[in-house]
Amino acid sequence: MKYKINAPDIIHTNITLPASKSISNRILIINELGYSPYEIENLSDSDDTQVLLKALQSNDNCFDIGAAGTSMRFLTAYLSKIAGEWQITGTERMKQRPIRILVEALNKLGARIEYLEKEGYPPLKIYGSSLTGGEAELNGGVSSQYISALLMIAPTMREGLTLTLSGNIISTPYIRLTLKLMEEFGVHSEWIGNKIRIAPQEYIPKRFKVEADWSAASYWYQIAALSKKSSVLLPGLLKESYQGDAKVAEIFNRLGVKTTFLQDGIQLEKTPDVVEKLEYDFTSQPDLAQTFVVTCVMMGIPFRFTGLQSLKIKETDRIEALKIELKKLGYLLQDEQDSILTWNGESTEAEASPVIHTYEDHRMAMAFAPVALKKENICIADPDVVTKSYPGYWTDLQAAGFTIQKEG
Repeated sequence: MKYKINAPDIIHTNITLPASKSISNRILIINELGYSPYEIENLSDSDDTQVLLKALQSNDNCFDIGAAGTSMRFLTAYLSKIAGEWQITGTERMKQRPIRILVEALNKLGARIEYLEKEGYPPLKIYGSSLTGGEAELNGGVSSQYISALLMIAPTMREGLTLTLSGNIISTPYIRLTLKLMEEFGVHSEWIGNKIRIAPQEYIPKRFKVEADWSAASYWYQIAALSKKSSVLLPGLLKESYQGDAKVAEIFNRLGVKTTFLQDGIQLEKTPDVVEKLEYDFTSQPDLAQTFVVTCVMMGIPFRFTGLQSLKIKETDRIEALKIELKKLGYLLQDEQDSILTWNGESTEAEASPVIHTYEDHRMAMAFAPVALKKENICIADPDVVTKSYPGYWTDLQAAGFTIQKEG
């Protein structure tokens, strides 16, 4: 199935964004570790969060988490300290996403985890028990989800955890998000240099409401930037947010989108103030990269984006996927060192009727749909992938005046 999308000339809308997936997934684990009696308010309805919620509420010992990478990493750590024997698996793509770094760290801290198929990859067999803890070292240049998974269970270890991060630390805001949420639930940590120390301690249960998702907001910034004229109201976003992707407001200001912070949310307006070229290091906000790549190309703004190393191990190889799909639209991107993506305005002949493939990647679908503001009849294949993080995305587009025609 695919969607053919056309867009209105003027965007004037009020959109209720989904709750933050990043916060929801962390709070689910923290709530379980703290034996909380409280239900989480405004929990994300994304596939990733619902898969994790189902697993945590299940009486089974075998879990299929589908394409939910966060759930795979967080559950692996969580189950390693829960008495019992567990199995965890996922889609074929999930079985290609490495997990050795996390498994080796957990095993060193007293866990017992085995590979059921390919060494270093899911599916896993986990023999859960009390963890000793102590010292561990992780490469800070890999997914921050490995680090967050260890940090959340650290206070439950008999000796706590001293985690040394080697190399260049990427996605730092996600690590800080984890530590700040842990602190809200009474767990104190110390991060000095490349070492994070967490002593043995208990989580203190409390009521918690999840804020709206800044990552989801990025697509409305994109829509505002690509439209002829726009005014978009997004309730539920906080100026002093824990989410690293709140940086989207500052970056899109360079592309002519002004953010006004209101009492409960933000107002977006298109302005004529646009840079001639955009350079940015996405080390701390890798999930925003696709949005900005597509936006810049559609606005004719050359760019050089660095810090994209984690994009190779996401739902798909996002660097390669962007190059392939934008070539269909007539744009030639260049990549370097598996971590840099550039566009200098180079073009080629576009396909007559391009269909954008999404590679089981929600962010490919959502980043390319706004292209309809610049090109008529843009087609998105497998549009249902958006349920991974933003199930109401297509409904919200229609509410904003987009027309969506289902085909095949």
